[in-house]
Amino acid sequence: MRRTTIPLALAAMTTAALLLAGCTPQASPGGGEATGLDSVKVALVPGGPHPYFQPWIAAADQAKTDFGLGDATFNETAGWDQTKENDVINSLVANGYNAFGVFGVSPTDINSTFQNLKQNGIASAALGSCPAGDTNDADFCLSTDTEAAAYKAAQATIEAMGGSGVLAHLTGVNVDSNTQRRIAGVKKAVEETNGAVTLLPDVTDIDTDITTAQKAVADLLASKGSEITGIVSTAYNPAVAAATAVKESGLPISLVAIDDDETILAAIEDGSVYATIAQNPTGQAYVGSYALAKLASKECTMSEPGAIIDSGSFVVTKENVASYDDERTAASEQLMKDFDADYLVCS
Repeated sequence: MRRTTIPLALAAMTTAALLLAGCTPQASPGGGEATGLDSVKVALVPGGPHPYFQPWIAAADQAKTDFGLGDATFNETAGWDQTKENDVINSLVANGYNAFGVFGVSPTDINSTFQNLKQNGIASAALGSCPAGDTNDADFCLSTDTEAAAYKAAQATIEAMGGSGVLAHLTGVNVDSNTQRRIAGVKKAVEETNGAVTLLPDVTDIDTDITTAQKAVADLLASKGSEITGIVSTAYNPAVAAATAVKESGLPISLVAIDDDETILAAIEDGSVYATIAQNPTGQAYVGSYALAKLASKECTMSEPGAIIDSGSFVVTKENVASYDDERTAASEQLMKDFDADYLVCS
């Protein structure tokens, strides 16, 4: 997988922020004394193992260095169970971690976790996935606008299909609010064709692992392959599985994927995949750690508690496959500026 490296310009900007943060501690906007970023220990906790989160590891290390944090760690041992994830968080709290970036296993239940952290004076952010519904009890959510990203992906697929035909949608856990947003985004793009594109029933719950995804894609191609014109995948493992299966099948199916696994990027370069939608996991972890540190140190508060912030999504085609990461890095730099200018209130 290609991973974004934090550019020198962004590192220089954060160094300047650190110099400013080195001033004499002052009363924080929310009361109490500002303690400095070296008092902050950031924990990034995904719900379980998944390739999407691997860039968080390097981003956490980079954030620790650039921002002078007391510590930054990455822990994916929750095993996709909300109770186990809560146990991991509680253990980290007991070990002195005071700022948490969390990808909640259960979007409907994760607000309870954020409420508990808040009651104990611990900063928290929903990273990569916002809670279901209209309420976010974390200090902020920094995530892909999944509906917008899926809409872009479906639009690109329909374009590759020539504007008509039969479209299949591969995606993740059906009960996940992100999956429902992706389904809505794909349906919106299809509805805009005024009947020129027919959408097959969504193929859900196939992002658990690559083996599950491969079987689902194989079954789909065996049963419907001859009538499918295009496939859009809005989940990582199905995208990788489809990229390989469609190429090997020789079927004239236009495929648009998600994320930037090397298999997908190579398929874009050789033309067997039309496009992918790259997300910004590095920016989520790096910028999220910066904002969490500012909050946990009491240097800043959120101008809008619970703000939902889009970390960006990027259409990658053969034309920009070699340069899209520059666009993603620029988006992360802009997010840093936006937090300083708009989302954080500091004194």
